[in-house]
Amino acid sequence: MKTHPVTLPEMAIVAMTRGMAGAGAGLLIAERIPPEVRRAVGWTLLAVGAVTTIPIVLSFLGKRDVST
Repeated sequence: MKTHPVTLPEMAIVAMTRGMAGAGAGLLIAERIPPEVRRAVGWTLLAVGAVTTIPIVLSFLGKRDVST
């Protein structure tokens, strides 16, 4: 069984990056904001959420404990 020890601060970081990516995706499909502003902010949030996820995933993979 594979286990992944995760601290509370790490979980907070994961939640924040997922929230940023979700907010970015939401802005991309929203219609109440002018299109050029919506696209700029949406793509920025989505990109930051995606880019910050990479080191988090690598950190989790590096810390995993594989017990067989």
